[in-house]
Amino acid sequence: MKKTFLVTVSFLSIVALSCAVTQMKSTGPANPHYKNLKILPQDITREQMDSVMHHFTGALNVKCNFCHVRNEEKKQMDWAADDNKHKLVARQMMTMTNELNKKYFDHAGSAITLTSSLAVSCFTCHHGATDPVVNPPKQERPQQRPPADTAKRG
Repeated sequence: MKKTFLVTVSFLSIVALSCAVTQMKSTGPANPHYKNLKILPQDITREQMDSVMHHFTGALNVKCNFCHVRNEEKKQMDWAADDNKHKLVARQMMTMTNELNKKYFDHAGSAITLTSSLAVSCFTCHHGATDPVVNPPKQERPQQRPPADTAKRG
């Protein structure tokens, strides 16, 4: 139960950060280190970027190479490349969750606080799986107990 709570709180904080960051208007790239940002703002800080990326890896239980590709020639990750379809899908999912939160949970223009229990994030559907979880987990049926007043009356 504690693990689920911690994961949920972490996920909500990532979503909050993501929503807050995507709502900010950039006056110019304050951090030219990041290239090819389509959803996240150009002036995102390193701490914010790390937080968002850690949220993604935790919510889907993946590593960086699930969305990003390695440049074998340079022997390093090519974070800006759009060669991996999962990165393109992630952008669509970020747009979708931002729109849902704005429309249904009134989270537009402000960060979602940790006390907010209503917000859509990656974890809402993925629950630590690469594909969204569409069926609830199977539960054992409780044993049928006889009604309490089945004592024989005489």
